[in-house]
Amino acid sequence: MDLPMLLRPEGIRLFSDVTSKKRLMQRVADVAEEIVRLPAGQIFHALQERESLGPTGVGHGVALPHARLPELTQVNGIFLKLDKPVDFESVDRQPVDLVFALFAPAETGADHLKALALVSRTLRDEALCAKLRANADPTVLHTLLTCGEATQAA
Repeated sequence: MDLPMLLRPEGIRLFSDVTSKKRLMQRVADVAEEIVRLPAGQIFHALQERESLGPTGVGHGVALPHARLPELTQVNGIFLKLDKPVDFESVDRQPVDLVFALFAPAETGADHLKALALVSRTLRDEALCAKLRANADPTVLHTLLTCGEATQAA
């Protein structure tokens, strides 16, 4: 499992109008609808269900919302960068501006966990997060996320 498999270029978005966690989750669902080809309402509901178990804000301005969707056949990811950080009830109480969301088939335990671990490891890199925050070009963001991970794996 690697990031180029999880994250397609069209799964990268930048938003300047997100003002709350709920609105952010709706935006995640809207973008995911295009990538996983399922209704945004279904995706939003699955994200909210997972979030009710505990916030997925992992700290340092990063959130990793995720959901299992029975109709999927593989793990998919999207990445959102926010112009203005929003409160996400993160473990360190810091607002979130980098969001990597994962969507997995309902029956894929190991792949889902491997993808979460990979994304978490990748976004713990402070230098990478600084580069992501400094760039506003989706193509550059995709390259930073996918090529940097390939270099780390080598």
